[in-house]
Amino acid sequence: MESVEALQTIEKLLITLTRAEKARLLQWVARDIGDTFPGIENTPGVCGDEPCIVRTRIPVWLLVRARQLGKNDADILNAFPTLRAEDLANTWAYARSHKKEIDQQIQENEAA
Repeated sequence: MESVEALQTIEKLLITLTRAEKARLLQWVARDIGDTFPGIENTPGVCGDEPCIVRTRIPVWLLVRARQLGKNDADILNAFPTLRAEDLANTWAYARSHKKEIDQQIQENEAA
């Protein structure tokens, strides 16, 4: 079933649910996407499967490492003209939540 068809089916089913059932559904969806960060995507087969900034192939770890090396947001935005300030805000939020993962990616990529 295609996504559009699936969404149409879900919409029809939602009408039949009570408010309490809809609330339970919302709780389930919130738990399911709770580890999702806007502006960050992890696409299998792209950039070594590492999380990147949407619309780019710029890995999160690279930006975090630049910051660790003393670059500020303005420096990073100048070095990567396709990035927006919003992308950096999303990057820093993701990095705070995934510190161990990002540290490991920095270590692995610097060793390569």
